[in-house]
Amino acid sequence: MSSGARELIWVKSGPLHPLDTGGKIRTHGMLRALRDDFRVHFLALRPEGTRDAVCTAAAEYSDRQTWIPHPAPAPRGPRLAPALARNLFLSRLPFSIERYRSRAMHDALRAAIAQSPGALVLCDFLTPAVNVLDDWRPPPAVSLLFQHNVESAIWHRLAAAETRPWVRAYLRSQHDRMRRFEQRASAAFDGVITVSPSDSETFRHEFGLSNVLGDVPTGVDTERYTSANRKPEPDRIAFLGSMDWMPNIDAVHHFVKEILPRIRTRRPGARFVVIGRNPPESIRALATTDPAIEVTGTVEDVRPHLDRAALLVVPLRAGGGTRIKLFEAAASGIPAVSTRIGAEGLPLEDGVHLRLADAPEAFADAVVDLLADTDGANRLAAAARALVAERFGWEAVTASFIRLLADGEARSQPRLSRAAC
Repeated sequence: MSSGARELIWVKSGPLHPLDTGGKIRTHGMLRALRDDFRVHFLALRPEGTRDAVCTAAAEYSDRQTWIPHPAPAPRGPRLAPALARNLFLSRLPFSIERYRSRAMHDALRAAIAQSPGALVLCDFLTPAVNVLDDWRPPPAVSLLFQHNVESAIWHRLAAAETRPWVRAYLRSQHDRMRRFEQRASAAFDGVITVSPSDSETFRHEFGLSNVLGDVPTGVDTERYTSANRKPEPDRIAFLGSMDWMPNIDAVHHFVKEILPRIRTRRPGARFVVIGRNPPESIRALATTDPAIEVTGTVEDVRPHLDRAALLVVPLRAGGGTRIKLFEAAASGIPAVSTRIGAEGLPLEDGVHLRLADAPEAFADAVVDLLADTDGANRLAAAARALVAERFGWEAVTASFIRLLADGEARSQPRLSRAAC
């Protein structure tokens, strides 16, 4: 990118590598394409323990980097309960926002804006917003929020699916906090960009926001996921997702408890593999009690594991935004069965690109049908792959994003003009 290009300050709660979450993959693909039009300044927290190589890899997707040291954001084990208690009694913020608060990031962003007059500021996900805003006011630059999810909807769905009363009560309290923060923070930005039309409608109508610019579709690198080595193993069912995300943990437990036994009554050789980073002990324990369940943990590359899968399942009961894992499955040529929440916001049709089912019995039926009908399963997979290859490459997705950035800049001008007076 030439030195005269416009600067885009991309504010993030951490580095992108390893590319082990849908949000990271989406941001990585977009930033690589955005560098054709912008000089990208990646300004992010660096959690303790982050390897130097992870930061060096940021040169793949940005022209300049600013790293702000920060404590590891996800306490586990004996440290988790005290952290939750401190948040519950000493803060009004939701826990998943409080743990990313950083005065150093707030100050570094203001310094970056001062050094680059005319820069655009993009807050990637809701979490860094606690450092971007100053007493609910945006910084002195065009300031946009990229919402990959309706975060409060995730907490609402988690609470609705929870059966333990004390856990449900905690999840409801976090939902209430997140709803208040999400509504007020989103309204403070010059514009909000979402990842699906349904999320845009939620922010406009349920949150009453007037600054929603529109949505940018999920993209996928179809060339990366095209494999000549695909050799699916009969009855091998895969789940793909970050296993430190609560909706994914809930989905796997739900599948193993309610759906997998129904599948095995008709497909007794069915195996289930969970592919994803940082699985908690409750997920790892599934593999110790059932030899037909495999938990990979963090892997360098998910593609060899996908090549062996006969089918991908997305049994989500909570979540938000769009699930890039379904587009990755489509690009890989893998048939998929999903709940409607799992496919929410994606233009995938039941019976055309995948199978959709919500109730455990119906979900199990759909899985069994596709395992038994290889030709039919492959037709769905081929149709899904053709769709994503034609419409959802990163170049097309990024062009839509740039148009929304321009709309946000136009909307910001009255505020910035008043501030300059």
